[in-house]
Amino acid sequence: MSIFDRVKWNSDGLIPAIAQDFTSLKVLTLAWMNQDALAATIEEGRSVYWSRSRQKLWRKGEESGFVQKIKEIRMDCDEDAVLLKVEQRGNIACHTGREVCFYRLYHENQWVDAEPVLMDAALIYSSDTDVRD
Repeated sequence: MSIFDRVKWNSDGLIPAIAQDFTSLKVLTLAWMNQDALAATIEEGRSVYWSRSRQKLWRKGEESGFVQKIKEIRMDCDEDAVLLKVEQRGNIACHTGREVCFYRLYHENQWVDAEPVLMDAALIYSSDTDVRD
């Protein structure tokens, strides 16, 4: 039996993957994985997701340099979600230049931005800027 046989993939062959900072325990993002993404994550020791919009594997940080190094991989009790405990390189997980993707807070009947932009997204994805240090 393969480790992938235990995973309860959804009807699209995907499983939600939550990335959490290994040290701070902040929830960084939620993305999706197919079997190839999970296999690549295990093999490469970095977060690899399935991009539903681009219909291809997406290595977190492949363009921005903000790679997520895997510290632990866990699966929930229902075997239908994975938790990636990661070391977030550069402290930016969101394509908007924020530390976390969950930066909108419901407050007084509206959504407000509750986390600061650490780096302008235009700079992150500019070919003139190398944030990989």
